[in-house]
Order: sequence, then C-alpha cells, then structure tokens
Amino acid sequence: MEMRDIEIFLTLAEELHFSRAAERLGVSPARVSQSIKKQERRVGGTLFDRTTRAVSLSPLGEQLYRELKSGYRQIMEGFTTARATADGTAGTLTLGTLGPHSMRIRKTLDLFLERHPNARIQHREIQPSSPLDLLLSGDVDVAYLWLPIREPDLTVRPTTHTSEVLLMVGADHPFAARESVCLEDFGDCAVVEGQSIPAYLEEVFNPWHTPSGRPVRRGPKVTTWQEALSAVSSGQAVAGVPAEAAEFYPWPSLAYVPVRDAPRCGWGFVWRTSSETPLIRALADAAPAV
Repeated sequence: MEMRDIEIFLTLAEELHFSRAAERLGVSPARVSQSIKKQERRVGGTLFDRTTRAVSLSPLGEQLYRELKSGYRQIMEGFTTARATADGTAGTLTLGTLGPHSMRIRKTLDLFLERHPNARIQHREIQPSSPLDLLLSGDVDVAYLWLPIREPDLTVRPTTHTSEVLLMVGADHPFAARESVCLEDFGDCAVVEGQSIPAYLEEVFNPWHTPSGRPVRRGPKVTTWQEALSAVSSGQAVAGVPAEAAEFYPWPSLAYVPVRDAPRCGWGFVWRTSSETPLIRALADAAPAV
C-alpha cells in the first residue's frame, strides 16, 4: 500500500465524508473513492459502510485504522526529525538569562519550541556582575542580555522588550521614601561594583559620573546577584536595576525607586558570531513574531 493511499484511508476514516476528505487532501472525491476501492480489493473486505446519507467505518476498517494510525504517525515523526536534523534545528540550545528574565521571553521560547519540536532548551543563570563570561567561554550558546553590547565578536538581535531603570536601596536609606530620584542623586551614593563587566554595560544601570560630572563611588564588589541584594539590603551600597527586580525580589529590607531621567533599557539575544547555528537563528527569529 502506497503512502498516499494510507493518507487517503486515514483522512476518510477521520472525516467520514468523501468531499471533506478530498478537500483536506487537495484531491478530487473521485480520487478518494478510487483509492478506497483499490484498498478494499487489496485487503479483501469492506473498509467503509456507505449509504446515500452517511459513511462509517466497517469493523474491518476500524481495525485497519487502529493499526495504521500509530505506524503512520511514527513514520511522519521520523521524517520531521530527519528534516530538523538536516536543517540544523534539532538538538539542545543552552540559553543564559538573568534571573527572572526567562519569564519575560516565555512566549518567544514557547513559539520557538512549537516551531521546532525537536529542539530543547537548557537554561543557565547569568550573573549581572559578569554578564558575558558564560557566553564568551562557550558555556551558553545564546544569552538574553541588556543592551548595548559592543563586543566585536558577538552578534546581537534586539527585541522589543525594554525595562524602566530603578534604584534599589535599603529600606532605611534616605531615598527609600522618595517617589523618584534622578541620575544626579547617584553622586551621593556608593553603588555595587561588578566582577568582570565592561564599563559601558555597567554604566547602563550604575553610571560612572553624574550629569554634572561628579564621580559615582563604587562600593563592595559583588560576584552574584544574591551578594548584590545583600549588600544593598544591609546599607553598604545601592544599585541601579531593571524594573523586573522589584517584581521578583520584593524583600522587606529593600526599596525600589524610579530613576526618572534614566533611559529605558533594551534587551536582546546575543551569541558568538563564530558559533552561530540555525538553531540560534531560529530562536532569535521567534522574538519578532511574538
């Protein structure tokens, strides 16, 4: 039995209507009828009971449907897997994100996996104090990071997601009761210092100088996000953060104050240009669709 005949039989068994089955398959009703008659001659029995008003599976047809359906599905899944392997969209993609930001791109990830069912995503956490380390070392294939990224060996695909910048302070800090602060106020504070972060990336949230030119002091050096939270909540320093931090880390010992003159922060997918794969491009291509 040819694959096309199997498709015709299974489709008619589901539709139980010759015209609908033909329309679904893109053939004529006569082609469906001819195929079913040929299959009935081959098996030596009636597969469908036909009347002027209805079409139904015969007991023999029901048996054949059960046995062919699972096998047909396995065959088609095999072809799908082979195509995905051939075009490079099968396999595991290691994605690095900062804390809650995997939630911000949930719809993008869902669409990517829907489009490429043979792909898998493995998550790794990126520390804000060293945002590029896992990417440059090859421990993650692609990272979702705040922008801009100016490294010459990295490719950036911006997304439409942006974040408001907040100043994270201890609950007892003088700024905690304010409705907002400005960038000039950073000159009155000590901010946490990153571990291995380019100066231009650190400046997005924690400027080096105020608009009037005053230097912004650096406080304790932190290596993890948890250390930053602890340093700020204990009053050792403050930290500029994306608005998501207030949503996901509402510690009673912390306060989040809008920085009214800070530009919104953009985000994007970033990967090593030399290691670009069809799987990485497929993930990045899902973002504009969402």
